[in-house]
Amino acid sequence: MLHTSLCDLLGISAPIIQAPMVQAATWRLASAVSNAGGLGSLSSVLASAERLKTEIGQVREHTNGPFAVNHILNQFDAAAWELTLAARPPVISFALGDPESRIDEAHAAGSLVMQQVVTVGSAARAAERGVDVIIAQGSEAGGNSGLISLFALLPQVVDAVRPIPVVAAGGLADGRGLAAALMLGAQGVNLGTRFLASEEATIHADWKAAILAAGSSDVAKFVEWNAALPPAPGDYFTIPNVIRSQFVRDTQARAEREQFDPAELRGTIFSAVQNERLHELVPMAGQSAGLIHDLPAAGDIVTRIVDEAVAALGHAPEYIHS
Repeated sequence: MLHTSLCDLLGISAPIIQAPMVQAATWRLASAVSNAGGLGSLSSVLASAERLKTEIGQVREHTNGPFAVNHILNQFDAAAWELTLAARPPVISFALGDPESRIDEAHAAGSLVMQQVVTVGSAARAAERGVDVIIAQGSEAGGNSGLISLFALLPQVVDAVRPIPVVAAGGLADGRGLAAALMLGAQGVNLGTRFLASEEATIHADWKAAILAAGSSDVAKFVEWNAALPPAPGDYFTIPNVIRSQFVRDTQARAEREQFDPAELRGTIFSAVQNERLHELVPMAGQSAGLIHDLPAAGDIVTRIVDEAVAALGHAPEYIHS
């Protein structure tokens, strides 16, 4: 048994949140995580309002546990937002920008609010705006992530926003990571890549296979992506972490030869997304890929990580001597 203040706030039994990875964060994965005692998440990115309505309905049909609906602020969809407010999910989460007045709108709908941040400054701003949970995401995380490593960022965010509970994200995939995050002041963890490599993640088998085959050194920042799809500025600036595919290597080589065309890359990315082939070109993943070697059910991941964390924390007294 592992219980933190995050569990009390969110109504969960395990301090584990499933990150809202685009394409993978559907009702199947979210409900499996919530049924196991964690907090499952849905992604609103690339989903029409009607599809999001269906996803929320399916989650509610398949779990009695709480869940979150995520909105990306630099790709904000007003129709999906209005649908989310009308659906009144237990939790609404934000990333890649400043939610501003949308925090009050979410609270008015009866939802708790989580915001993912990549700097201390953005964490402090989120606290001032009244969010309920802050996710401190380190540079090790898959997809759009910041430039500060988790172990440097996390304790600073904890100090800056206390008593708001902070959740750790980036480079975490097992119970040792959860135990370490708790020792740095976090109240739980937010996991993306680990849940991509699960039975319920609705992504192509080749993407899962790429994660299993990758070591941490195979994951790198894909800077050229930002030239094609500009990130949020200032405290919200990110660069995607991806597994180095042949496409990524070729794009980086063209950039080095000054033969890189951002517009061409943007068109290629949009086409790949529409044809559900983005993983073939740009397989998003974090450095925790080096810790992942199997494709279990999402519920088993939650149980395993909690058990591993309890075991790791049980060894702590061994290092204390009078």
